[in-house]
Order: sequence, then C-alpha cells, then structure tokens
Amino acid sequence: MGVHKFDSGSFFVQEGQTGSRSSCSVSGLSTKLVDAVQSRAADVLHERITSLEKPTKISEKDAVMLSFLPCFSASPVFSVSKNYLLLLKPLSLARATLCRLSTTTATTTTTTMSINLQSHAFAGNPIRSKTPKPSDPFSPNSALETLKTQLLETTHQPSSSNFKVLPFRKGRPLASSSSAGDALGPIWHLGWISLADCKLFLASCRIDLSYDSLVYLGSESAAEAVYWAVDVAGEANLVPEIGGEKFCFVELRTLMVATDWDDQHAMGELAIAGHARALLEWHNTSRYCGRCGGKTVPMEAGRRKQCVNESCKKRIYPRIDPVVIMLVIDKENDCVLLSRQSRFAPRMWSCLAGFIEPGESLEEAVRRETWEETGIEVGEVVYHSSQPWPVGPSSMPCQLMVGFFAYAKSREINVDKEELEDAEWHSREDVKKALMVAEYKKAQQTAAAKVTQMCKGVEKGQSLSADFNVESGELAPMFFPGPFAIAHHLISSWAFQDSVNGFQSQPTHAGASMSNL
Repeated sequence: MGVHKFDSGSFFVQEGQTGSRSSCSVSGLSTKLVDAVQSRAADVLHERITSLEKPTKISEKDAVMLSFLPCFSASPVFSVSKNYLLLLKPLSLARATLCRLSTTTATTTTTTMSINLQSHAFAGNPIRSKTPKPSDPFSPNSALETLKTQLLETTHQPSSSNFKVLPFRKGRPLASSSSAGDALGPIWHLGWISLADCKLFLASCRIDLSYDSLVYLGSESAAEAVYWAVDVAGEANLVPEIGGEKFCFVELRTLMVATDWDDQHAMGELAIAGHARALLEWHNTSRYCGRCGGKTVPMEAGRRKQCVNESCKKRIYPRIDPVVIMLVIDKENDCVLLSRQSRFAPRMWSCLAGFIEPGESLEEAVRRETWEETGIEVGEVVYHSSQPWPVGPSSMPCQLMVGFFAYAKSREINVDKEELEDAEWHSREDVKKALMVAEYKKAQQTAAAKVTQMCKGVEKGQSLSADFNVESGELAPMFFPGPFAIAHHLISSWAFQDSVNGFQSQPTHAGASMSNL
C-alpha cells in the first residue's frame, strides 16, 4: 500500500494491485497530522508503513474521533482496512488507535477547514515587511513626491497605474467578490483602484483628492507598485461600477469571518485592510495635538503626524493599545477557565482579556486581570503568540492581543459581574467536543456568500454579532471564536495537547498543539 496524495481535506491510498482508489474524508483533521504528512515525501511514509509490525486492534467502542487524537511527536502512519483508518503511533507505544471514517469511491470534500496558519489574522502583511530606504523610489517620502506630481496631472498617465488606492468609508474597506470556480464558494478581494479611477470616484462624491488625504501602506518593488489608503465620506455602501466590476464597502469584521484561512493571499489582503483601517482611524482621532490643542498635519506620507504650532511641533505616532488575553489552566484537574461577556452571542465562551495598565509588565497584567475578573490567583505565565486586532472601537484603532497560558494557583471563582456575565471551569473533553461540533468552515462560506450579496446590492444590512455566530449541525452547549481570533488558538492548542509517549506535555510553546500558532 502506498500513499499517493495528501491535502488538507482528504487523502488517497492505492489498495492492493487492483489499481482502485479510495478516498477517506478527514473532517476536523488535526493540523499536526496534516503537517506531519505534508512535510514528508510519500516514499518515506511508504517505507515506514511496510516496516511496521501487525497493529494491535481495539474494539470499535474504544475508538475515538480523529481530532481527539494526541499530537504526535513523530509521523503517524496510515493503513486502510474496509471502512476504518488505522493511525498507528510509534511502535514504542505498543498500541494502535482506531478511527472510523467514511470511505467512498470518489473524492469527498470536507466541510471543516484544516487550521494551518502562517500567522494570525491581520498579521503577515505582505507589503510592509520591509520599509524601503529613503533613497528608494518606493520609500514613503519618494512615493509621496511622485504622488504629488500625479495628482497635478489632468490626463491619465500610464505611470499612475503603479499607484493603487484602497478607499475606506466609515472604517469599511472597498471590496469585491468573485467565484472561485470550484466547491470553495465565492472569494472576496480588496477593491484596489488606480489613482485616476480614485480621482473620478471621489469627484462623483464631490470630494477633492489631495495628497495629504492619502496614507502610505507599503510597496512591492517587483511589481513597481505603491499602495495607499484613503478615507471617503458618504453614507452609501455600494459604489458605481469601476472597470466593469461591482464594489461595496464591507465591515472589516465581516471580511475577517469570510476569509478562507487556508488561502494565504486572502489572509494577506485581510492584513493589509487591517493595517489601513488602523492608520486611517488613527488619523481621524488625532487631528489635534494632545499637548497644546493645535492642529496636526500628516508627515512621511501619513506614517506619523506633527503639531503645526511652532512652539510645540510635537511628533505623534500611531497608537497601539496592548491587551493581554489568557487561557487560565488548572493542571491538576485538567480543565480551563472560560468566560462570557453580556455582548457575546448565546453559548459563546472565550478567554479572559484585559488592557495593560501603566507601570506593569505583561505577566503582571495577566495575573491582575484574572484576579479582578474571576478571583483566581495565577502563578506561572507562559507566552503563546500575539495578534494585531484592528476591529475594535474607533477610539482604539489597533489593539495588540498578546496571548498567554496562565496556570491557576486557586480554583474558587468569584465573578466580577460588572466585567463578565459568567466564568466557569471546563474539562478538556468538553472543550474538544465543542471544537469538533462547531462548523467554522460553514460559517466562513456563509460570510463569503454574504459579501457577494452585498456587492450585488441584494443585502444592505451588516450585523456584526451575526458575523461571529458559528453554525453547527447540532445545538452544542458552547462554542468559541473562530480561527480568526487568537482566543481560538489558545483554546485549541491546550485542548488537543494530549498525553504523548505516556506523559502529559504542557503547552509551553505555540507549536506543540493542534493549532500551529
């Protein structure tokens, strides 16, 4: 038996000498398993399979769901027997785990996306990883001088196509939608328009386009392109067709949920939109100097601002609001502390979180917030990862979520009702079940279809709370934020880190879990 192909949705095996092909749906496949398979060539897997001893069988009632399997430190190996998939741990464990899967004669499409991210949502911006040097023609100041020249021209010059502009209206980026041409459903795209088209569009809104209204986002020297964002006025979400394509201003949260997190290009566009929104919202809330009250003007193509008062000239930089978000763990009882806020959708639970106060470290903020909101005392604090969060209130245009595992020293909960609606301890098995039932892929596709309808003008309203609802095949007692949120990765990292090689490994780093973040 040889392994022929693996992908994030299904895998194929060649059975015997008949040449027949079977496909086994692996809905909910652990990222660790996917990564282990994809990172090794088929011939290496085949060599390991053929060298195995006969596996030990266990009863069907002892079988566990695939996503409940521990994350293996070594590659699992696979064997197909009728409608069962055997996942064999390293032989040192001296036993096999049996999982029942649906076997068909044709490729089946899973409804659950494998969570395998290169970075969190809104991180990994592809056009701002390296800021060009001042002498570079694509640097902020050099690009700004070229932009001024382009804006003074009355005719459409070919070189203006190098400037791509992303309009925003009330914090909503311009977007379009197109069919992916397969079962993946529609895909949204940012509404980049040329500088010439931007002039015409703003003229239709009776707005003059000036260089200081544009904010530099980044550049791609290979494509000789410079990217800008601009905030436009008006109430309507729909805009006239540009180049035969329909556009609409869409809530960034809606685009966040609608993003296929397995699509790196889409994740990159989401990061660009998040960066642009954060900068534009900061410009809107920093029009006056906090020191003297004088007006401020953009500098360095909108990357900073400066007070115009000659006696002040205070430099102002984009504001970042750091927030600690923590999964509180009770190691002894193998459970975690989850909380609910009154604004949450019904049955939704998440991690504790809170803003950092002046004069305290990140670890101190974790301990203080946990104690204030739940009365739980925290000891060890372990860093997990961080995520920019530009979808908060406009007064805080870019929060930075800093994620931690926090280990509890006490267990009795005393909820601060002014901060939380409730807080409870939840077992690992209950958390796993909730992660399995929630159909995050379906929620993503529903949101993507919603964007398409909005661009067509069919759906006009945008409900933020509805965008966060996660559809499920059955009424689960609880669900968690989707993979677009760091809370999801904190929770799933802990939930799927079962016993490996006979001992309980602790989530001391992001890679040792179902989530690869």
